[in-house]
Amino acid sequence: MVPVGGTIGILGGGQLGRMLASAAAKLGLDVIVYCPDENTPAARAAARHWPGAFDDTAALTAFAEACDAVTLEWENVPVLAAETVALAGKPMRPGPTALSVAQDRAEEKAFLERSGIPVTPWRTVDTVRDLRAALADFGGRGILKTRREGYDGKGQVRLGEESDAAAALDALGGQPSILEAFAPFEREISAIVARSPTGETAHYAIPENTHRGGILRRSTVPANIAPAVAQQARQAAETLAGALDYVGVLALEFFAMADGELLANEFAPRVHNSGHWTPEACLTGQFENHIRAVAGWPLGRPDLVAPAVTMDNIIGALPAPGEFGLDVSLTLYGKREVRPGRKMGHTVRLAID
Repeated sequence: MVPVGGTIGILGGGQLGRMLASAAAKLGLDVIVYCPDENTPAARAAARHWPGAFDDTAALTAFAEACDAVTLEWENVPVLAAETVALAGKPMRPGPTALSVAQDRAEEKAFLERSGIPVTPWRTVDTVRDLRAALADFGGRGILKTRREGYDGKGQVRLGEESDAAAALDALGGQPSILEAFAPFEREISAIVARSPTGETAHYAIPENTHRGGILRRSTVPANIAPAVAQQARQAAETLAGALDYVGVLALEFFAMADGELLANEFAPRVHNSGHWTPEACLTGQFENHIRAVAGWPLGRPDLVAPAVTMDNIIGALPAPGEFGLDVSLTLYGKREVRPGRKMGHTVRLAID
């Protein structure tokens, strides 16, 4: 167990690391952020920045030795980096297995299926011939996604009956990919669970998520689903976390069908955008519970303190001071460069009198 005053290492320097660093400071813990660039949101909010490449095993080992436990804020941190920390003898939470599975969409789908969690029908695609065969299986329609990387709508192409399979694969650089069948879902939801080293879990209320252009725009809590469906989502997330021997916060995204069936889309081995409302709306937010889990502390209660919550992402623009009223909580990520489609912050509104 990491003592009060101890040090948590974070691999990655983005906004999630920044919010984790704030949560750790609240608990009396210091944070060292490991990333190549010092001018990142997390590096500027941490007690210390440790510059280094993610393939520099010597730097990673020295970093790990300066920490009591290490976590990550980005699922595309190379598996080698997590393995190096573990080999240095420090707790790496979550561990390399979760990263390895999450970084390859084919491995991810197969792992979910082996864990008894239904997913959308899918096929691996390495050639145009593979893609045409998969499209024939799915009625000529589907979503082509690169197996590795790709997020917020990147690395994917929607295909219809008139689409050119060769052009679609070329658009993704001919990379190894998967084709997913279209799921005629009623809504998208996510289950967010924190799991400690002892297997203790804390489940958050299920958010309903609205995307545009592949980017999350709004999460609304609670989702408009039956209690039995919400419980099914929570149980699937807990099952997945157990199968991965996971420590920290994990999010599992679903397509919710009209008949109540849930099909898992993907999971994130980290704190999640659809849980950014939890610090304001819950007794213990996702960032604090992630740090608690990484430190080996008991988890905090995730109970809602408001009957309804809305979280909106701020994308591709920075608001002017005073633009938002007294009824919202504003979080900006400290990003210096504004780009189209880039998440710059978010707002949270609570349904309170």
